[in-house]
Amino acid sequence: MDELVHLDVAAGRATITLDSPSNRNALSAQLRRELRGHLQTALDDEAVRVMVLTHTGSVFCSGMDLRESRGAGSGDQGVQEFPAILQLLWESPKPVVARLAGPARAGGVGLVAACDIAVAARAGADAKGSTFAFSEVRIGVVPAVISVTVLPRLLSRAAHELMLTGEVFDADRAAAVGLLNAAVDPGELDATVDRYVDMLALGAPQALAATKEMLRRTPAPDMAAEFDTMLALSADFFASEEGQEGMAAFAEKRPPRWAPPS
Repeated sequence: MDELVHLDVAAGRATITLDSPSNRNALSAQLRRELRGHLQTALDDEAVRVMVLTHTGSVFCSGMDLRESRGAGSGDQGVQEFPAILQLLWESPKPVVARLAGPARAGGVGLVAACDIAVAARAGADAKGSTFAFSEVRIGVVPAVISVTVLPRLLSRAAHELMLTGEVFDADRAAAVGLLNAAVDPGELDATVDRYVDMLALGAPQALAATKEMLRRTPAPDMAAEFDTMLALSADFFASEEGQEGMAAFAEKRPPRWAPPS
């Protein structure tokens, strides 16, 4: 059986590619299994500094494979690994960048939202570009699982509108409502992704992981307690090996040890 998800690691960058264009990179059981496995492999690889989630074909991901869902009961949908995939992306200590050159629907939007940074191509002369939709309500289901990663990204009014109507929206609207970091012309997609990857690689690995964990926190109702927690985190990192190396490199006007070769 041909592999539907590929992993390539080079120069600290793990590229994970959805490669099932014949069914629009739908989240079939095989694709989910391979995606989860490759994500875990990249997370376990100390050489990997940044991960990029991308695709082949004209569609990023069309959501769940409905052919596998038809006729199955609630206990037999076989989608238990999808929350684990979203959680791996969301909680990854390594930054994750989504690269889209085509549409995302339903579960595919959940993947985009779970990544730290997302870049998508607008429509161009030779490409339809990236579009998005929460199509669940139009087929009688609920965008429940993906809401866990999507709702923290979207403006509240936009979430109500887009999840309730199922309307298709373009990359510029996706950026405006918080789903994307950048909507770019097709010819600028790879350069923009590379720019983000290069910037992320300049961060110290442990500091990046701790910053990601901090960003995931829900602010505590007790502001004083939250300041105490954040003060302790800050002090720990100023005193850490990475913090000391970063300050020494700044003083000595040289790159820190973790920076990629120039």
